[in-house]
Amino acid sequence: QVQLVESGGGLVQAGDSLRLSCAVSGPTFSAYSVGWFRQPIGKEREFVAGIRWSSGSTFYADSVKGRFTISRDNAKNTVYLQMNSLKPEDTAVYYCKATLGPLGVLIAASGSWGRGTQVTVSS
Repeated sequence: QVQLVESGGGLVQAGDSLRLSCAVSGPTFSAYSVGWFRQPIGKEREFVAGIRWSSGSTFYADSVKGRFTISRDNAKNTVYLQMNSLKPEDTAVYYCKATLGPLGVLIAASGSWGRGTQVTVSS
């Protein structure tokens, strides 16, 4: 069972940057794809970015392309989400998810979730 712990959230102003971390542990997580999702208050959870651990391949939601970057550090077993040019509409609880298999199943397939970290962007 893969376990995930998010950190790095906080309160920032519009235009600022923030880096989220997702510490991953468990057996053979190199076979997983890991992604970031977010859930604004009163709205459904939505996909943000994903990475295939073994290859480093990535993909992003249109709303964050060019502003957010997902990466992983093999030595630290950690996935990062670098968020630049933050907007008030980026305000949400950000969750990390791990799914066994390729990026294509990251959104729809079941997986392991972290507990989330709050990101608040003031205008």
